[in-house]
Amino acid sequence: MKLFKGKKVNPCCDKSLNQETLQKAIQKQSTGSRIKILGSGCAKCKTLEEHVAEALTQLGIQENCDHITDFAEIASYGVMTTPALVIDEKVVVYGKVPTCEEILALLKQAGY
Repeated sequence: MKLFKGKKVNPCCDKSLNQETLQKAIQKQSTGSRIKILGSGCAKCKTLEEHVAEALTQLGIQENCDHITDFAEIASYGVMTTPALVIDEKVVVYGKVPTCEEILALLKQAGY
């Protein structure tokens, strides 16, 4: 029984994934801030962003914080519960809003 009627099917190759799209993904991930907030943009995400900004101000650091709202990109970090805080591409908190003091401790651990 021929299921594909003579058509050659290669299930392990995705035609939409080529060298150009891979380079764009690598470039997108490698640029930007060392600190990222993952979430839809809800009130908890905004509160987390405010706490991060306050912690950075207390440390005397002028750095922007990226806010990622794309769920595919959020899932690429292995996060299924938002908001989440990423420092140097490592998820340090997810599913809750840490206090400013907790964020200060995390930033100091990361070498800020």
